[in-house]
Amino acid sequence: DNPANRIIRQTIANRKRNLEKIRAFKADFYSKGLIRIKNAPEKILGQDIGDLGGGLDSTRTGILYLSETLSKIHFERPDKLKEEIVASKVAGNDSGFSFNNATDVDFNFYNNTIEIESDMVSPISDFAFNYYRYELDGIFYDDFGNLINKVKVIPKRENDRVFSGMIYIVEDQWSLYALELNTTGQQSQIEAVDTILLKQNFKYSQNDAHWVLLSQSIDFAYGIFGIKGDGRFTAVYSNYEFNPKFEAKEFSRELLSFTEEANKKDSTFWNTIRPVPLTSEEFVDYSKKDSIQIVRKSKKYLDSIDAKSNRFNPTNLLFGYNYQNSYKDWNLGFSSLLSSIGFNTVQGFTGNLDVFYRKDYDEFRRYLGLRTSMNYGFEDQRLRISGSTTFKFNNVSRPFLTLSGGVRTEQFNESQPISPFINTISTLFFEDNYMKLYDRYFLELSYSHEWFNGFRWFSTISYEQRKPLFNTTDYVIIDESRDIYTSNNPFNENAFGLPTFETHKIVKLNITGRIRFGQNYFSYPGSKANISNNDYPTLYLGYEKGLGADDARFNYDQIKLRVTQRVNLSNKGQFAYNIKAGKLFNAENIAFMDYQHFNGNQTHIGRSESYLNVFNNLPYYSRSTNDKYWEMHLEHDFNGYILGKIPLLNKLNYNLVLGVHTLSTPEFKPYQEFSIGIDDIGFKKFKFMRLDYLRSYQSGYKGDALIFGLKFLDLID
Repeated sequence: DNPANRIIRQTIANRKRNLEKIRAFKADFYSKGLIRIKNAPEKILGQDIGDLGGGLDSTRTGILYLSETLSKIHFERPDKLKEEIVASKVAGNDSGFSFNNATDVDFNFYNNTIEIESDMVSPISDFAFNYYRYELDGIFYDDFGNLINKVKVIPKRENDRVFSGMIYIVEDQWSLYALELNTTGQQSQIEAVDTILLKQNFKYSQNDAHWVLLSQSIDFAYGIFGIKGDGRFTAVYSNYEFNPKFEAKEFSRELLSFTEEANKKDSTFWNTIRPVPLTSEEFVDYSKKDSIQIVRKSKKYLDSIDAKSNRFNPTNLLFGYNYQNSYKDWNLGFSSLLSSIGFNTVQGFTGNLDVFYRKDYDEFRRYLGLRTSMNYGFEDQRLRISGSTTFKFNNVSRPFLTLSGGVRTEQFNESQPISPFINTISTLFFEDNYMKLYDRYFLELSYSHEWFNGFRWFSTISYEQRKPLFNTTDYVIIDESRDIYTSNNPFNENAFGLPTFETHKIVKLNITGRIRFGQNYFSYPGSKANISNNDYPTLYLGYEKGLGADDARFNYDQIKLRVTQRVNLSNKGQFAYNIKAGKLFNAENIAFMDYQHFNGNQTHIGRSESYLNVFNNLPYYSRSTNDKYWEMHLEHDFNGYILGKIPLLNKLNYNLVLGVHTLSTPEFKPYQEFSIGIDDIGFKKFKFMRLDYLRSYQSGYKGDALIFGLKFLDLID
């Protein structure tokens, strides 16, 4: 028998004991993070990037990010963690706060999987022999006479969620002594990353009879869009105190906080406590950036940088323009005219111009934003203007207040089920004018606020006048003689000249509460970063009311419920669901845009990463209702668990996705879709496609469809 297999089996048998051996502890935690860039381009996506705050040398190579932290961490099994950062240093920013933290580098290989974007299989997991082969590469004795086995870890399939390298295991105790494990961006499905090297070293605590983590380093190399670089994050644990008696309120949903003077420590302090000496490169970077930061914040310097970036070029008329005043923290500009060109059968060819202004007030991200949108239809020869003003009050509870108004063409389904870009293509080239529009004149006030951790409130009140619209053109680029355009009436595709609804005015009130159960968060000075918790669902409760209509028939009430969650299933992938239900009251004669609509798809093009909010073979308005309803979307992404085990196919690194979608309304028998798909299709690092085959049923087989998922389309719209 392979001696390495015996060692691994013993270690797996003791995995859970080692995992649970340390019930709780306190420790000091030091971290250092460094990210380099090599041969940086002058521009990224058309924007000058300068020398990145003094980080680049003459070859445009240098350090993008350098930071250190010192913190106190408290831990209690199974997953309670609290970290207080007592010292934080960021190169070139003496008032900045590091994003290094213990939570993000908590990689415990006694767990079956380790989350690095994907759930990576530990070489000592319960199912490790399904993924790895092992070879005994040598033995040695440590300073205390313990026999250490050096075991080589070899993946059975190169594109599984796996590591390769060495693990060091203590004989008889079957505990980890050290590890040096590699993985790739393809294995972890982090497209921007080339390689990752993770090292851990453990130390035996004589007093507590534990092998405890002493140090960890993560080295990585990245490259995407021609931008390349590398980096390292180092962590050192010290001054362990095991099994302390924590108070009942010791742990909360706050995982990270900073002491008041965390970013005020001087170089003497850091030279005293730093367990890992600075390299000469790091020392130079600190010295250089700290010495020039005052200059870089001066009005003279910022104005000189702005003078260069604010130069106007005739191409800006097509691709957009942004004028900024960095010293006073405001910018003004307009959007790309080229990307806003579209076509629909109501307006003909359209052009849209957005003019925007933003003023930032402080480091706490308070800001005022103004935006005006001008939309012109060349066939109906109408200019529609709308605008909005938004103010963000702080970056903790993030209250937003927005006042908007004007006139816009709107889809009857406010979720915009068909994008302007896809509608333009389907209309001009295939004579399928799926987008149905009406005119909305409005004045709207909206407010959102997180009242306490996990609970956010959204409210909107609007005064609206709605007017029907009609087709004004039959222009098409490719004329299919078998097809003609349908009318702009979603009820009846042949109802040319007949309005979908009567012109009317109404006041609409929308109130929604979102509860993210189990939401954790990081607290920064003047800021709060929320972290969703996949162990718990997110619940939405909503109430919508139409009132004050000039015809009482249009008044109505609606209650809504939605529950959604993504659940990690270890090496078996991720399961996700989105369930909605609701009911409309006093709604027998309401206007069609106030119905409950369901996102359909008749184009065979998908434009999102998952299909948890769409029926991909359902006509857009075929199941709209003014009564009760419920819909359910389920998806399971196997994340390589199935396709990764099939020879040849596993080299493509695709993911198998299964889906079930159900819709029920009183007017029809339940509608269902069942889908099977392949995700992460693409070229090298650009995995932007997904392909699904689905079958739909309603009292028997209804039809099938092939959906081509193009994830980048959301960026276009």
